[in-house]
Amino acid sequence: MIRLDNRHPIPDSLRGAIVALGNFDGFHQGHQAVVGEAIEWARAERRPAIVATFDPHPVRVFEPEAEPFRLTTLDQRQELFAAAGAQAMLVLHFDRAMANMSAAEWIEKELAGHLGAVGVVTGEDFTFGKGRGGNPRFLHEEGARFGLSGRTVGPVSDDQGVISSSRIRAALRTGDCESAARMLTRPFAIRAAVQHGDKLGREIGFPTANLDLGTYLRPRYGVYAVIGRLPDGTMLKGAANIGVRPHFEPPKELLEPHFFDFSGDLYGMEIEVAFRHFLRGEAKFDSLEALIAQIAADCDRARELLAAPA
Repeated sequence: MIRLDNRHPIPDSLRGAIVALGNFDGFHQGHQAVVGEAIEWARAERRPAIVATFDPHPVRVFEPEAEPFRLTTLDQRQELFAAAGAQAMLVLHFDRAMANMSAAEWIEKELAGHLGAVGVVTGEDFTFGKGRGGNPRFLHEEGARFGLSGRTVGPVSDDQGVISSSRIRAALRTGDCESAARMLTRPFAIRAAVQHGDKLGREIGFPTANLDLGTYLRPRYGVYAVIGRLPDGTMLKGAANIGVRPHFEPPKELLEPHFFDFSGDLYGMEIEVAFRHFLRGEAKFDSLEALIAQIAADCDRARELLAAPA
């Protein structure tokens, strides 16, 4: 898949595309419906399908002190869009200049001018332009001046209501991996490079890969049954602690997966850790021996859960 940048020219071969436009953080069932509509439309007209996503998320520009909340990185989104059938991902670099563009300017400069798009698909609640002045109806009416057609896709719901990134984040903050996975259609996963740590896990018989959490949403601190994926596609079952390690000083926020029956060198590798089941909250123990015993029990429980049919 090609990654495009709104600050650079679009290849001629990708002009005249059908564009799915939104944040698409998480790429949950609702996002998949929007992108799927764009891809079907593009195929019917034998045009390229492009998924446009914002980076950074607009919230980060308007509320720079907001807690981390991302469900996916750009790399993860690119892979998900490619798997859905899109030819390219357009990264819209959201900054104050873009935030101050009127909705009409947005259509003329970004969609019709820069992209040369002929069709745009959004969700029903999508807004854009200064003061959120643009919506799907405005896009349809104003876009017609530039030969730009618009379609909207309604929300996707389950028995708990409309599926949204907000609901997924709320589920993960309580440790409800299963509900998040149903809405995402896959487990929530953190991807990062393995860094050197203080080797405490190795010293107590449970070596871990240390991963920085970056801009990801922080799920409920605690221990999870996880599955890791290495760059070569190898899948590893394990148990992971995410949090500040209250038993050790100084506290340090990390994701620390321990992979069962694995002894290779992961330093420097970018790996992905998928959260399958929440086991328990993070805790401080009376002794190192008690901690080791609990970790062993956590690993046994994780093996049991990961051995069950998905």
